[in-house]
Amino acid sequence: MTTTVKMAVSQILRNKDEVGDEEDEPKKKSREDWRKAKELEEARKAGTAPAAVDETGKDINPHIPQYIATAPWYYGTAGPTLKHQRPQEDREAQFTKLDKYYNKGVDATKVATKYRKGACENCGALTHKKKDCLERPRKIGAKFTNAGIAADEFSQPHLNLSYDGKRDRWNGYDPAQHKAIIEEYQKVEDAKRELRAQKLEQDPTATEDDDKEEEDEDKYVDEVDMPGTKVDSKQRITVRNLRIREDTAKYLRNLDPNSAYYDPKTRSMRDNPNPNATESEYAGENFVRWTGESRSHASAQAFAWDAQRRGLDVHLLAEPTKLQMLQKHYQRDTEHYKTQMKQSVLEKYGGEEHLKVPPKELLLAQTEVFTRYNRDGTLVQGPEKQLAKSKYEEDVLINNHTSVWGSYWRDGQWGYKCCHSFIKMSYCVGEAGKSVVLEVPEEKPSTSTVAETTEKARKEKDSSSSSSSSSSSDSSSSDSEQEIRSKTEKTSKKKKNKKKAKKKKKKDQKEKKKEEDKLKTALEMEERQQKRADYLLSIDERKRSYNSMVEVKAPTEEEMEAYRMKRRREEDPMSQFL
Repeated sequence: MTTTVKMAVSQILRNKDEVGDEEDEPKKKSREDWRKAKELEEARKAGTAPAAVDETGKDINPHIPQYIATAPWYYGTAGPTLKHQRPQEDREAQFTKLDKYYNKGVDATKVATKYRKGACENCGALTHKKKDCLERPRKIGAKFTNAGIAADEFSQPHLNLSYDGKRDRWNGYDPAQHKAIIEEYQKVEDAKRELRAQKLEQDPTATEDDDKEEEDEDKYVDEVDMPGTKVDSKQRITVRNLRIREDTAKYLRNLDPNSAYYDPKTRSMRDNPNPNATESEYAGENFVRWTGESRSHASAQAFAWDAQRRGLDVHLLAEPTKLQMLQKHYQRDTEHYKTQMKQSVLEKYGGEEHLKVPPKELLLAQTEVFTRYNRDGTLVQGPEKQLAKSKYEEDVLINNHTSVWGSYWRDGQWGYKCCHSFIKMSYCVGEAGKSVVLEVPEEKPSTSTVAETTEKARKEKDSSSSSSSSSSSDSSSSDSEQEIRSKTEKTSKKKKNKKKAKKKKKKDQKEKKKEEDKLKTALEMEERQQKRADYLLSIDERKRSYNSMVEVKAPTEEEMEAYRMKRRREEDPMSQFL
């Protein structure tokens, strides 16, 4: 125990002023001083050096921890002491002693014979008024009869209990009460002694050893051989283990992975691990949960919740009888409604004879379920456990398809593998659909084609309307002039459009080549970064380099496209196939 003296800042400054400015500040302990203090502490603990002494001359135990022995700086100690750990006299003086507590009962030594002024008008006690009286209200109070004056209660002292005094479970206990318990046990012993003497008078052959064995048969329960207990006859102690070692752990009952599910987190095995065994010691957690009245209790709780959801005020714990009656009425009405509906359907459509057919196994006398039996007829292997399936329908084929939607993927699109169709809910055309190019670009009609179609329609209309007229030659000549003019306009427009298309095509090819070059460089950079990342993940993380001067900037469109193209798609089921 190293006793370090902590001094307040004001005390240090006061000592400095008293000594003067000649001396410097108290120098810190050197390494040599620390070593000597450590050696002294070890010697005190070993007993070769005398222990430290406090201000009263008492030795301080060297094995006391430092955080207990060290006094706080504001306590103002000049040497080793444990006074700060003891009850402080100035604080103890303001609290009531532990031997003082509230008095109980009444003061039977002082009983008045006449009514006193200011006393209770009902019983005559001076310590309370009529409205606070706890006795039976008298027909004529003690104020007028001067008879049956009740004793006064004790005047309770004003106690200022400390923290420990408020929480003392024996506070206010009278040790004289224990004397009554001793006297009661003494009376029992005297009665036993008298009975023993009477038995000896009646049967002199009986010995006292038989009586002692009958009397003390429950005193030596430790001698009983109980599983999981160890008895030491020398020290008369019994050691109880945390778990009885004869019990087999649940997960060791059946090591087959296809047997009952064992949850290691809750240490529970849901089903019976040995369902084919004739006599099984353990039937699983679900069997325990669904035995007795647990099923009825669970159904009642579910019924109460459903009733509250529908606006009926009922509770399982508050009104169990009401809930039970409601549940009985509901089940009876439900069964009546079901039977009534079933009977009406059978009366309308018939077929009641089909409901009385025996099971399929008895009809055909065979089944596809594989079971194996012993020679004595006991079941060895029953039907295989059915695996849980998804609630969604799987492998539903529609519209003549032989594969499901999503079995084919190309260019970021999902489709059907049987016909390579990317249109969901489309009709399957088989192998012929794989060679058909569905994506045909739709051409917009030009202005010349629109003019031609309108011209043809107008000509047909004019010819039909002017078949009976006499001016057919004039109309035909005007039509021929318009056709010549429109043809010349079309040819000139076509030439201009061709020149523009050539220029635009050259420009697009140059831009496309530039974008391809940029994308190519971005792909190379992405491949290098992925290889670098794989290498960093393969080595020890303590050997990885760290560089905080990397320039952070937004990625370009080419870099984003390269990342999308090189990204690993683990969620894509067709990635490995492609």
